[in-house]
Amino acid sequence: MEWTGSIGRVVLGATKKDGGTRSVSYEIGGERDLPFVMSRCQGGHPPLVAYELCDDPSFWPPVVREYTGDLNEDTGAWAKTAEKQYGADLVRLHLTSTKRRGFDDFGAIKPMMDEILTATGLPLVIEGSNDPELDTEVFLRCGEAGEGEKLLIGTAEAGRYRSVAAAAVAYHHAVIAQSPIDINLAKQLNILLREIGVPNAQIVIDPYTGALGYGFEYSYSVMERIRYSALKGDTDLAMPMISGAADSLTVKEVREASPGLRDEIAVAWEFYTALSAAVSGAAILCVRHPKTVERLKAAILMLWPDVASPEVNADGTQGT
Repeated sequence: MEWTGSIGRVVLGATKKDGGTRSVSYEIGGERDLPFVMSRCQGGHPPLVAYELCDDPSFWPPVVREYTGDLNEDTGAWAKTAEKQYGADLVRLHLTSTKRRGFDDFGAIKPMMDEILTATGLPLVIEGSNDPELDTEVFLRCGEAGEGEKLLIGTAEAGRYRSVAAAAVAYHHAVIAQSPIDINLAKQLNILLREIGVPNAQIVIDPYTGALGYGFEYSYSVMERIRYSALKGDTDLAMPMISGAADSLTVKEVREASPGLRDEIAVAWEFYTALSAAVSGAAILCVRHPKTVERLKAAILMLWPDVASPEVNADGTQGT
């Protein structure tokens, strides 16, 4: 089939030559066909795998805390391990500690950002507290601390998108635009973000991902429809997508698994959710269990035609 549209391009991470400190920069988007059927000449890049971590593990899935042990108490070391040992392409930091610190300790955000930026050279995805009353200040502090690094920050939602958009525009970062598994709401949010100054080249769509067997079929359908609409020429939906499979680690089958099988079941549930999201068009796949990263990257490279790995140029940027 001949498509008339294409997926827009978003750059994440800034290397030294671009004024940042990242060791690699990725361009996502650019596809002119459906996932895993295009060749290099049709543009695009294989999906990237982001490893998710947080600065207060009391909010994290027990199966991950048990596996990572003391590592999850040192956010910098955890981020470094995600890059050097787990093989992640990006690090996604959730500032879960803001839920505990509340309004009294916003000053702790910059040191945390500095620690992560020093610990890893990977591009960063930064999530706030998920509390609208806190996030205006949280996003501002995160955006300022990461100025020049081309972060991906989120999450913007229909009811609370202005604060994250303001931080993105002021400090030249990209925004995660999340809508509740609805193509029309996804389109509407993108339009709202553009109206207040966020260009298409700084928007990444998150249609929200339910866990496999717990609503993922709805997520898949919406992601597929978003991709089809973009390729048919709808520029309001022609942005790369991000998908998080974290809900997979909280399903009953993982929670109630015997200790000897818990990791295996958790990784399987997260892996198949994330891989299915890639097939539907997601450019970034976010996972939390360390063992899922390698398995997911291996599967992507087997499926992606004409490419062995995300190419990295001599200057640290990702090539086509």
